[in-house]
Amino acid sequence: MSDLIARMFHTRYTLRGTANILYRLGFSVQVPKHRAVEREEAAIEVWRREVWPAGKR
Repeated sequence: MSDLIARMFHTRYTLRGTANILYRLGFSVQVPKHRAVEREEAAIEVWRREVWPAGKR
């Protein structure tokens, strides 16, 4: 975002300054969730339902 602001408005901001501007405009920091591309949703659901609860005891 800092680079975009610099290109469009011909002024530079630090990362903290950019974060402050975006926060004042109503934006918040969004961090992507890290997930494997080859994720098997069905196997994960079985693990959550059956294997994980058994290990919690």
